[in-house]
Amino acid sequence: MLVEVELFQLVIAEGNPTHCIVLKEVGGSERTFPIYIGYPEAMAIDRKLKNFPFSRPLTHDLLQQTIEKLGARLEKVVLNDLRDGTYYALLVLNRDGQTVEVDSRPSDAVALAVRFGCKLFAQEDVIQSATPNE
Repeated sequence: MLVEVELFQLVIAEGNPTHCIVLKEVGGSERTFPIYIGYPEAMAIDRKLKNFPFSRPLTHDLLQQTIEKLGARLEKVVLNDLRDGTYYALLVLNRDGQTVEVDSRPSDAVALAVRFGCKLFAQEDVIQSATPNE
């Protein structure tokens, strides 16, 4: 079962190689869980959230433009697995009524979701594994 989640918080720890996004369940019990990400992905998310302009497209902007130029759109992002402390995600694209799923790191998937303004989802078992005490 898919559960809608939202980007609740972005934590950028200066001088630390690991940063964090916190996702929160929409409605329901409003469970939260962190996903640790790298600096480039944290900055890509942060800069888009703050609408920081760049004269040339950065990597996630380039991928967004490529998807759009190919006539597709990002319909949703799904966190579909959690194995050995590592999250997995899918980009669910639609092109001419055809669905295409692309494997992605969650940090890149969230960076693209922020750009496309699409919804984020997580499999129920992923949330349960990420929040065992709730």
